[in-house]
Amino acid sequence: EPDKARTLVGMAFQDPKVLWVSTPWDILNWHAKVCGIPSNEREKRLRWVLEEVGLWNERRKSVHTFSGGMRKRIEVAKILVQRPKIAIIDEPTTQIDIVGKHRIWNMIRSLRDEGSTILLATNELYEADVLSDRVAIIHRGKLLVCDNPKKLKDSIPGGDVIEVVLGKDVSKKCLEEVERMNRVVDVLSTKPNHLKIYLNKAEEVLPQITEFFLKMRIPIKSVQMSEPTLDDVFAHYTGLTIEEAEKR
Repeated sequence: EPDKARTLVGMAFQDPKVLWVSTPWDILNWHAKVCGIPSNEREKRLRWVLEEVGLWNERRKSVHTFSGGMRKRIEVAKILVQRPKIAIIDEPTTQIDIVGKHRIWNMIRSLRDEGSTILLATNELYEADVLSDRVAIIHRGKLLVCDNPKKLKDSIPGGDVIEVVLGKDVSKKCLEEVERMNRVVDVLSTKPNHLKIYLNKAEEVLPQITEFFLKMRIPIKSVQMSEPTLDDVFAHYTGLTIEEAEKR
């Protein structure tokens, strides 16, 4: 039943699928018609969505004059006009500035609160953290893990993270020495001079770590303690940092 499916499922693509000679109003109005939105509702809904994505004043302008971020907002706006039961959104905030990101995040939350199920594909793990009830990490076509963000972060061995930026590169032998320290669970070298140390009771182990590098005559540029993030979850389950994964 393709007609019924069109009303129930909506898709926003990573690369905007719009007619370059059209205007935002024409694109969204046509989309609303295809999705079966009654004419008496259509104008009110289009106005609300265009105001929310910050394109009301540009509603009659040709899309070919728009920036990539503005075109992206139109793509996401199609979902918001439709309000489907299932929304599939691919990279919703690519090429969009921070103000635009927060606008779209709030609209996605609004759609979720209305009862829509949203499948969101993103490489921005902070975006996944702030928007998602459940996060799935897929690597090389395989589902590695799926759970709510808090449980995923709690699954990282050791409850704390120490990030150390050093004045020079460290050898494999040095990394092994750090890994053998009491309460250290894992050490990840994100760059030759940038370490992430996963451990328990970071405040007790930190003096030992700093003393070790000073003893090895390796300058310490900065030290920061934090809790695990979804970046750490990704690194733990894939064995790669985000930067390394993007190069593959």
